[in-house]
Amino acid sequence: MASSNKVLIVAGESSGDLHGANLAKELLKKRPSLELAGIGGLQMRNAGVNTLIDNRELAVVGLWEVLSHFSHIKRAFDTMTDILKNDPPALLVLIDYPDFNLRLAKVAKKAGVPVVYYISPQVWAWRKGRVKTIRKIVDKMLVVFPFEEEFYHESGVDCAFVGHPLLDAIGELPSHESLAARFGLDASRPILGLLPGSRRKEISFHLSLMLDSWKLIREQVPGIQAILPVADTLDIEDIRASISGLDDIKVVQHDTPGVMAVMDAAVVASGTATLQTALYGKPMVIIYKLSPVTYQIGKRLIKLPFIGIVNLLMNEEVVPELIQDDASPERISGLTSRIFKDREYRASVREKLERVREKLGGPGASGRAADEVLKIIGQAD
Repeated sequence: MASSNKVLIVAGESSGDLHGANLAKELLKKRPSLELAGIGGLQMRNAGVNTLIDNRELAVVGLWEVLSHFSHIKRAFDTMTDILKNDPPALLVLIDYPDFNLRLAKVAKKAGVPVVYYISPQVWAWRKGRVKTIRKIVDKMLVVFPFEEEFYHESGVDCAFVGHPLLDAIGELPSHESLAARFGLDASRPILGLLPGSRRKEISFHLSLMLDSWKLIREQVPGIQAILPVADTLDIEDIRASISGLDDIKVVQHDTPGVMAVMDAAVVASGTATLQTALYGKPMVIIYKLSPVTYQIGKRLIKLPFIGIVNLLMNEEVVPELIQDDASPERISGLTSRIFKDREYRASVREKLERVREKLGGPGASGRAADEVLKIIGQAD
């Protein structure tokens, strides 16, 4: 017998942890009696979710890393499967992380547990055949980009556009001077964010590249400072060890909003962080590297003009993208330096980033997502 008060939430990565936490806060605000459990990280735990599995064990990318962490992934899947079959919740909420979550959705469907998918897999970018599977096993898609709603409706999937929850995370922050002081930075000097990603494999591809780029940037932009936020899924001491000798880079954890607000521009690994950076109105250079084999496979499967969601939303290259071999320290440093040296360019990018915000539905996405969840479990107002 399914529990009418239990909701299982599964967020396999750092960005999903943030969205899961915001959703949990809204659910508990509206229905304090709900019992929330699942897979997540520090932010979901702080929001009142009983995280049975820590998502740091699951935040992997690439075939070899998946294989090397297979025992952790299998244990997490088996734990969730056991709950769905033997102590079924009223609802399973899945956040992104498609390879794991779509398999789990099949288990839930067989167990008679309704499934809400929040933060859609990017099936509109690649593996579009997955939408047929989604139509069979997902009861409701809650999407965060307006073009996703049209895509799913055309594919026969019950779907609602709720807006992007990152807009909810942008609250009032202290002054630039206060934030700079918090991080030990000089508010009168330019500040560059270095955002290499939230997964260990991304760090292995991007961190050394960003550090080499930083050495060139600081020669080209006098007085510039750097700040590097570390995702909750990563060990901050590992990052500090990796940048040993570069004492002019401030390493920070558990304060992404503060970092986003204090930096003037950023070099960002493609992913959720690009949208976060855009919503704070900060010009950026997007980079991404993969293993040569993975890149060649992806190049054949993904048929999009851009990889950065900012550029996809605007259907133009608002910010530059440097992918694979194009992502060299020389090109990264040149494009980054332009942001600080070319005032007209910088103003133009900021104006376009403001229009990105306007496309995302305004604040309140987490509350709207919570309302959809409560409808499905019969606890809506």
